Amino acid sequence: MELAGTIRHDGDGGVLDDLDTVRGVHRWLQQQPGLLAVAPGDLVVDEGLRDAVVGVRRAVRALFARVVSPAPPSPADAHRLLPLDEALRLLNAAAAREPVAPQLHWPAEGPPTSGLLSAEDDPGVRLVAALARDAVDFLSGPQRERLRACHAPRCVRYFIKSHGRQEWCKPSCGNRARVARHYERTREATGRD
Repeated sequence: MELAGTIRHDGDGGVLDDLDTVRGVHRWLQQQPGLLAVAPGDLVVDEGLRDAVVGVRRAVRALFARVVSPAPPSPADAHRLLPLDEALRLLNAAAAREPVAPQLHWPAEGPPTSGLLSAEDDPGVRLVAALARDAVDFLSGPQRERLRACHAPRCVRYFIKSHGRQEWCKPSCGNRARVARHYERTREATGRD
């Protein structure tokens, strides 16, 4: 969800892309604690890594659009979504870039946990593969059924529906939608007089 949320409303009717530059990718990665178990200085954020991360995001947003269908997808990229087969190929290829093996961890005091042991040395490859694996886990898991596109005016986010009547990603979007409906009704009533 965090990766898909790097495309957002700019507050002025447009769309911002938090990953549009190498610096933006670096800044976003610093805001994602635990995404990659690598010291910040070990990861070289360059144009190649930016392209790979944006590619995974494009695949994720195309697959999110399929999940919310027949409802319309986010208006941010509805006009340029990847075809389904291309999105699946890109996401699966990114996830497969890192050879991993499941590992069981069982401390003397506490329940067992699992993790993945990587055979990959390149932290950029590990990052892209981790983003893709997270997307695969989400899209094949139970939360997928609660995924929605927010259709408040100017909103471009996807969100996880947390209760039965939730229509928007956050309260401010609900307020904007109600104001827009009120404005439209008032305009129609005034036009009929």
